[in-house]
Amino acid sequence: MKLANRLALAAIGVAALAGGVAAQKIQIQGAGATFPNPIYSKWFSEYNKLHSNIEINYQPIGSGGGIRQVTNQTVFFGATDGPMNNEQLAAVPGKLMHFPTVLGAVVPVYNLPGLNAELKFTGDVLANIYLGKITKWNDAAIAKLNAGVNLPATDITVVHRSDASGTSYIFVDYLAKVSAEWKQKVGVNTAVNWPAGVGGKGNEGVAGVVTQTPGSIGYVELIYALQNKIAYGTVQNTAGSSPRPPSHR
Repeated sequence: MKLANRLALAAIGVAALAGGVAAQKIQIQGAGATFPNPIYSKWFSEYNKLHSNIEINYQPIGSGGGIRQVTNQTVFFGATDGPMNNEQLAAVPGKLMHFPTVLGAVVPVYNLPGLNAELKFTGDVLANIYLGKITKWNDAAIAKLNAGVNLPATDITVVHRSDASGTSYIFVDYLAKVSAEWKQKVGVNTAVNWPAGVGGKGNEGVAGVVTQTPGSIGYVELIYALQNKIAYGTVQNTAGSSPRPPSHR
């Protein structure tokens, strides 16, 4: 299943373009979440082909960075998968609009050399891995979900985001919904105090750490798993099944 669906949110600074500028070169600066960056890059490139005088430059620096830069008015728009709260909105010197742009999936990715099987997870198992309670790949809780799979008795290296991240917000929001212990001990935010693991900056950073670290597990937006050819698992839904996210867009 899709581990979590969230609408990527763009915080847009209101800008008035004076009449007659259509023929001039226009550059629109944006920054924020790495989650939607692959589709943003495609959209902005295609738009530029149709409107060669308009360039939209987007820097995928993380949701926290997007909020910070749009607050400081250094960009025209920011993107975040974790909506700005009332305190953040009050800090902006001007009016912002939130609106949805992208729907995607966050998936658990892992690096287990020699393992060809697609692993299955539950929310409770993922929460206990990230709480540091499940530390071996052949733990009974993982083995029970993956009958017949020869799981190695190796340590699990937990990988999470090191930056304020909307992808993290999606992931921990899901964990808080399925694990009372996670909700109580860690909670939900774009940046949390991770009980275990090592960090990577951006979706690409987490994907890179997982790729380079045998025995690791992380979470990324689906396209990063596909582009980097990283194995990703399915997560049991409320109906008790584990449907696989689509493998293409």
